[in-house]
Amino acid sequence: MRIILYLLQKEFLQIFRNKTMLPMIFALPVVQLIILVNAATVDMKNIRVTVVDHDHSVQSQRLIQDLDASLFFEVGDLQVSKEKGLDLMRRNKTDVLVYIPNDFSKKLHTSDAAPLQIINDAIDVQRAQLSYGYLSEIIQKLSVEWHTNPSLLLEQQQIKIHSNYWFNPELNYKYYMLPGILVILVTIIGLFLSAINLVREKEIGTAEQINVTPVKKYQFIIGKLMPFMIIGLVELAIGLLIGRVLYGVPFNGNPLVLFSFATLYLLVILGLGLVLSSRSETQQQVMFLTFFFMIIFILMSGVFTPTENMPEWALKIDTINPLYYFVKVIRSVVLKGAGFSDLWPEFRSMGIYAMVSVSLAILSYRKTT
Repeated sequence: MRIILYLLQKEFLQIFRNKTMLPMIFALPVVQLIILVNAATVDMKNIRVTVVDHDHSVQSQRLIQDLDASLFFEVGDLQVSKEKGLDLMRRNKTDVLVYIPNDFSKKLHTSDAAPLQIINDAIDVQRAQLSYGYLSEIIQKLSVEWHTNPSLLLEQQQIKIHSNYWFNPELNYKYYMLPGILVILVTIIGLFLSAINLVREKEIGTAEQINVTPVKKYQFIIGKLMPFMIIGLVELAIGLLIGRVLYGVPFNGNPLVLFSFATLYLLVILGLGLVLSSRSETQQQVMFLTFFFMIIFILMSGVFTPTENMPEWALKIDTINPLYYFVKVIRSVVLKGAGFSDLWPEFRSMGIYAMVSVSLAILSYRKTT
């Protein structure tokens, strides 16, 4: 135990004396959390709409007014022809083109269907789908209001829908993004810095000095794991505090549940970092390796896009992605108030993962001179 305490003391001294690592541990994550939560959002706002109105009726003007009054749309100057509107879309000056033909209002009163064309720039598929949905909702409401069949209008008015959004009633996207970005920052501390730290010792020769001492491999690995685990948990606490103070993100669960899982998660990540550093001789090598795994873990974790949208083979691969479990757990605990019983499958999987990861770290470290 004394040997482990001396190793921990040595690691903390080495970390806090390193003028490069210290800002990376504390300053950069805080700045990134403040910036990225505001920047990384898929909220659909200020969708640029161009309207080609050939009808110039009361109904077409009402449609334009409703579009302009919406929080999602930004109606530009009216165009005289569809060709000019399409040219704006080709030059990326508009996102949606609404074409109203000259017989629009007439057909509203004389037939069951009035033609109205919506042309979407679908390069961004999600933006195109959402903008079409918002437009369809506005048009549907107006069509009910304009319908000439009084009995049908009365029947539709009798159906009232009351929506209630659980766990995020204000539909604030920051509540969704902050836990995910916090997972990424904690992962950077665990995987990247722990791997760099060991390889740096190899380069400057201090690792060889420890190798000739009676320090056992498991003692050395514990001495490497514990400091960054403590720092990672502190980063998690700071990030949750920032989320509460700056963004009003609630914490509905038990902190013990979250920090217990975070401890298991950091064991996994730190173990993987030590495995990669054991197989690397230079900082460049370990940086490429950690970057490779980080990109895959992050993009498949569900931080930015729902994992349910991924193909079946990708979901199977995600069973060995530690970020996938942590993102799911932190959002469930923070926003839903989930407890140990609700998250038992994730705890079980991460516990097994932690044992395998730490065992590999101990076995892969070569205590040779």
